[in-house]
Amino acid sequence: MTVPVPAAQMAGKASTSKAAVASEVDNARSPLIAGFIGSMFMVFGSLGVGWLAPASELRRLPLFIWMRTEGVGVALSIVLLAIGGMLLVRAWLRLGQRVRVWGPEARKATLQAVLAWGLPMMFTVPLFSRDVYAYIGQGRLMVEGINPYENGISALPNYFQLGADKQWTEAPVPYGQLFLWIEQFVVWATNVHPEASVMLFRLVAAMGVVLCIIYVPKLAELHGVNPHRALWLTAANPLFLTNFIASVHNDALMIGLALAGLYYCATRRVILGIVLVTLSISVKPITVVFLPFIGLLWAGKGASWPRRFVFWFFTAALSLGLLYALSLINGFGFGWINGLSAPGSVAIWYAPVGLIGLAVASISNVLGLDGAVFAKGVYDAGKVLMVAAVAWLIFRGDYDRLMRRLTLAFAAIVLLAPMIQSWYVVWLIPLFAVTGIRNDWQVKALYFVVSFFMVYAISDQLDVFPYLQSEDLGLALLLARIAAAVIAIFFAVYLIFMDPKTKGLFRNKDQAGLRPII
Repeated sequence: MTVPVPAAQMAGKASTSKAAVASEVDNARSPLIAGFIGSMFMVFGSLGVGWLAPASELRRLPLFIWMRTEGVGVALSIVLLAIGGMLLVRAWLRLGQRVRVWGPEARKATLQAVLAWGLPMMFTVPLFSRDVYAYIGQGRLMVEGINPYENGISALPNYFQLGADKQWTEAPVPYGQLFLWIEQFVVWATNVHPEASVMLFRLVAAMGVVLCIIYVPKLAELHGVNPHRALWLTAANPLFLTNFIASVHNDALMIGLALAGLYYCATRRVILGIVLVTLSISVKPITVVFLPFIGLLWAGKGASWPRRFVFWFFTAALSLGLLYALSLINGFGFGWINGLSAPGSVAIWYAPVGLIGLAVASISNVLGLDGAVFAKGVYDAGKVLMVAAVAWLIFRGDYDRLMRRLTLAFAAIVLLAPMIQSWYVVWLIPLFAVTGIRNDWQVKALYFVVSFFMVYAISDQLDVFPYLQSEDLGLALLLARIAAAVIAIFFAVYLIFMDPKTKGLFRNKDQAGLRPII
């Protein structure tokens, strides 16, 4: 027999329940608003120093003219961009601090942050990269029937009006068949209108962000990791949002499809999973490294070596067969293989292998030797070590740590390359988040990495007009970058050493938290 509960008592229980849920997050509104302000600062800053195509009609608007041609306008843009980017970093950190229990209310606050911080970025002038203009040029090649795997965008008339970096003028396309079709559709649909094309490419990137939002929590749960915390580490991360939305990188779709594919492979819907990972490869082929680990997953725990090789064969046959079918449809074959070296053919000082190579080259030049030859030797050694590390992780290790092995293999590809871009780092964040980032040195390392790459991005690529780079105005491109870097560095130093709210996050003392199964 059921005993009736008085209405007043029911109301009291409901009220207590609501209070308990609300207490999971202690006033998320403050960091949400701060991050929104930071994102809006970036929107206004982008008007002056974001990347515009030379043919853009926005260059004729009075506000754009003032912010891009007057010294005060450019200076204001730099200040807004730098402060806005670092405000986002602080808001992300503070949102994490406000969470008492990583439950449904934390998920809600994280999704609100993604919306409040990411939506304004949909309307920025492209920031920190102008690859989106290369996408437009490559789409034009497709529309005009020119093989983009054999021709750079210089094959087009007036290609310089498209706004792409000069490295793409002769470089073949390193992207797969699916993304070529996306580029072709965008250019056809917009008739090569720069701003409309950028917006459509942003919508494609947003689809990748949505896939990450859906599948990061699902994968985290499979690994015994709190899904809501993994979502905060990934989707609300300012490095994730700026690279995938403000910078309009196709990597968003690549990693979103790959995560979806991994989830279905891990839940025994392997064929669907392989198809999705193959579509990821047909956006950017770097995710081909996922296939050997998927083969091991398909073979099952305790599989013998013959069984593993059989399922490696099945995985490769299905994926490469689908890629071959796509290549027959577009008629360009596997030409993207030739273009894979185009974006990564240079070194940068903060990449470990790049730093060693640059140092070796400098010392060799001082000694009268050919520094370029010795640097190339260092970069080749890095590639050999990369292949060895990936092979070791494929052939050695526990089945229960298979996803973590995949993550470490992907990290080896990024960290042992002479060039590391900030969006390469964003590839890794979701994978580490779903396999476990502990609240000790691991999450502190992520905080430092996010802070560093935000500072670097803010100062790295600024579209400052050549005629503003004169001594009388004092706004040479170098000085503009230095100004942006100084503002961002001071803000980062404040966050790490002075801010009473965030400095504790960077201390040596471990935080109480998850020790996930990895």
